Amino acid sequence: MVTFLAGGTGTPKLLSGSEAVFDPADTPVVCNTGDDVELGGVVVCPDVDTVLFSEGGLLDRETWWGIDGDSTETHEAIHEVAEGAGLESGPRYLPEAAQTGGRDISRFRRFSGVAEFMQLGDYDRAVHVTRTGLLDEGYGLTSVTATLGDALDVERPVLPMSDDPVATIVHTPEGAMHFQEFWVHRRAAPDVDRVEFRGAVDAEPTDAVLDALDSPVVVGPSNPITSLGPMLAMDAFEAALASTPVVAVSPFVESEVFSGPAGTLMAASGYEPSTAGVAAAYPFADAFVLDTDDGTALDRPVVRTDTELGTPADGERVCRAVREALDRAGAGGA
Repeated sequence: MVTFLAGGTGTPKLLSGSEAVFDPADTPVVCNTGDDVELGGVVVCPDVDTVLFSEGGLLDRETWWGIDGDSTETHEAIHEVAEGAGLESGPRYLPEAAQTGGRDISRFRRFSGVAEFMQLGDYDRAVHVTRTGLLDEGYGLTSVTATLGDALDVERPVLPMSDDPVATIVHTPEGAMHFQEFWVHRRAAPDVDRVEFRGAVDAEPTDAVLDALDSPVVVGPSNPITSLGPMLAMDAFEAALASTPVVAVSPFVESEVFSGPAGTLMAASGYEPSTAGVAAAYPFADAFVLDTDDGTALDRPVVRTDTELGTPADGERVCRAVREALDRAGAGGA
């Protein structure tokens, strides 16, 4: 068995076309939940859902978000009502008292549904409504995610990093904001002072996650700060990585990032925004997969290939490099 860590779109792209290298049933994916929000009363788990939708053959592979061909009639109607009522659009945080009230999994990240700032498709919303209803019935996020995976015919085990709330908060000169406001609404425009993983001190990885981390681990080409940071902020999670073979795929080609705000967030967190910075952020990694154009010299084994991802053929190519790197990391029997 080999376990993949996922945040954003990097790991779903990596796993696209991976079946020739890794058996889906034996390659669980542990997903970041620091990006999760409660929006208009429904719990949205973007990184979990991207993996579920990708593995279920539903993902919009142009945007790598949401469901391909999904309608957005409810979303559009919500905006029509807000406009007609003269209500301001954009992220509308619920009052401070409401941030820690209600369901625990939604702590620190609760938004009003007025003029919702994240576009939710109609079938996509049905998934969130079902998730929220099951959570309110008393099921944990791990159990709920497994149920949704069954509903979407997903063979690969998909595991939230924790059943406890962890919220990624970006601190800027304009004030603190949830990562989804920073990235989706503000398009990463504000300067960043620091990044906080609120709730991580009290959060624990689930038993299912710790069992998965007993196997060799692959860190996909995700943002080291906001995709892996919430996981690593849990002491038990980081300790587990230190005791198992780990291969990381760099999201950079030297100092150029493939996509997203990783460079800005790494610099704000004290890391060089580069492959060398990723290596510094991942002291637990035993080997790396780098792009053929990335000449970064590391003190750990390196396998190089074209790491650009987007098609199943790309995913298979990079997964073959990952398999070679696992061998070099001492996980040849994985």
